[in-house]
Amino acid sequence: MSDRLKLGLIIKLDEKVHAEFEKVAGLGLETCQLCSWAPDTLNQDLAHKVREASKATGVTVSTYWAGHTGKTVWNFLEGPETIGLVPVKTRVKRLDQIKQGADFAAMIEAPSVTTHVGFIEENPNHEEYRGLVESLRDLAEYCQAYGQQFCFETGQETPVTLLRTIEDVGTGNLGINLDPANLILYGKANPVDALDVFGSYVQGVHAKDGLYPTNGRDLGREVALGKGKVNFPLLIPKLKSLGYQNPITIEREISGDQQNKDIKLAIDLLNAFV
Repeated sequence: MSDRLKLGLIIKLDEKVHAEFEKVAGLGLETCQLCSWAPDTLNQDLAHKVREASKATGVTVSTYWAGHTGKTVWNFLEGPETIGLVPVKTRVKRLDQIKQGADFAAMIEAPSVTTHVGFIEENPNHEEYRGLVESLRDLAEYCQAYGQQFCFETGQETPVTLLRTIEDVGTGNLGINLDPANLILYGKANPVDALDVFGSYVQGVHAKDGLYPTNGRDLGREVALGKGKVNFPLLIPKLKSLGYQNPITIEREISGDQQNKDIKLAIDLLNAFV
């Protein structure tokens, strides 16, 4: 049995989802993460299209990436008040929307639901942290009823805060979707070293690269794989040494011809050591 990891691609979920699956298959990839920021579009008809596309192309869904509605600003100034489930004023609505994502994941038989939780409070004694843990426990139990894992995508929180949150929620069905570039873009950690903290919880990985922030307001810059600070030749063997066997999912957050070129470049680079 080969110990090579499968490669995948993160793709958008909409009415043209069959074409997205064909794109993945056309690149010679076997898996995808399916992402939507439009929870109101999730229904049985769309789920049927996903199942048919998966069957026709042979591409499996490794996780459903559940976005939410409302203002989201990807920087250090407005991000803490707009991203994910951390902001109190939008938390109830967004929790319901992520639960809609869990419903949809069940329809398409995806094994997990993934999202950004947001800038989790570093102080475990803070009221905002305790309230978030209670909400996350409710969400995790909702996913658990479907037999699903709930995965935190890395980015806005430090590795030790993420580890503590998982321990404090304590439902036993929590994992991490490691986006190593995000740890760098947010200036939170070196992703290879972060595995020493939370490596046993990693259940998904984004193959994305980036540079550290150069000011205190804006995130670092995402770049093509191999052009940034993520050391994939060290990261992937370390993941394997920890028992990681799930896909490596390519993500490139630009569009057009350059995105396609960079995805193909990423496939070539990753095939050397997955």
